[in-house]
Amino acid sequence: MKKDILREFAIRFGFIILAGLLVLFFSIFANGFAGPRSAVFIFQSVAITGILALGVTCTLVVDGFDLSIGSVATSALMLSAYMMVVLEQSAVVAVIACLLMGAAVGFVNGILIVKMRVPDLLATLGMMFLLIGLQRIPTEGRSISTGMRLPGGEVADGTFAEGFLWLGRHRIDLFLEKLIPVPVIIFLAISVLIWVFLEKTRHGRLMYAIGSNERAAALAGTNVFNYKILAYMISGVTASIGGILLAARLGRGDIASGNNLLLDSVAAALIGFAVLGAAKPNAFGTAIGALFVGILLQGLTMMNAPYYTQDFVKGAVLVVALIFTFALSSRVRGGSH
Repeated sequence: MKKDILREFAIRFGFIILAGLLVLFFSIFANGFAGPRSAVFIFQSVAITGILALGVTCTLVVDGFDLSIGSVATSALMLSAYMMVVLEQSAVVAVIACLLMGAAVGFVNGILIVKMRVPDLLATLGMMFLLIGLQRIPTEGRSISTGMRLPGGEVADGTFAEGFLWLGRHRIDLFLEKLIPVPVIIFLAISVLIWVFLEKTRHGRLMYAIGSNERAAALAGTNVFNYKILAYMISGVTASIGGILLAARLGRGDIASGNNLLLDSVAAALIGFAVLGAAKPNAFGTAIGALFVGILLQGLTMMNAPYYTQDFVKGAVLVVALIFTFALSSRVRGGSH
């Protein structure tokens, strides 16, 4: 009985305790880690991947998975740059085009999975490769910047609009200092919106019901097809928002800048299963998971850890988090019967 109580406590609070110990460790051994500027940098580094991870969370809720989020984000990055630099469109037009592109990709993913019965991993993997190839065709694989020479020989004279760059580079005043980057504000706002949608609305509860037992949800009158398609459309739109913010921060359409977005976003979403012993996809856990990854990478960087060890450490943390979530929780449930 006592062992079960301790194990349940470890499942519910073990990850939070681990995060606290990690912060304490880096505060002691990494000079400059314990400070407001370091905290702001951590939030800034996880804002984009956190936004993508929230979209993945919505697909996990309906028992799906979206492998195309990284390619959607880089496609939005390239599309926004192409719209402004090559086609000389306004920032508003570029942003709307990217959001529509993300929604369209999510809709196609949903149709492939729901109507065509293609497994979610295969459908979104195919979409990922399609987008990786498609985003390179207009410029023949080159990044997009003002003054670049296009495949036809003409020079691109357009520029990134100041209002667009504001999204990625502006900082909000806090205590008379410009500390809080706009992408962090957008990340927090999207986190709250998706948390409210999933946890506090009827639609969110129905999505959880679909993920728990799709057949039972359908028999109860839930439109399973529409909700699954909605989940993938949300994932596509959030991924495009991440790509827009990345383009706004870089000020160019860098074809290779989104290479790690998929892995980091998936890690954050899966780590979220372990937060407070939720054992299910949830927006709060995903946001904390993204923050945890940021703390880990920032601390390792400030301790001059080799860059090639970071993926190993992230993988180890993810494995431990999933053990807490599934292996130990199944033992508690088994012991309670």
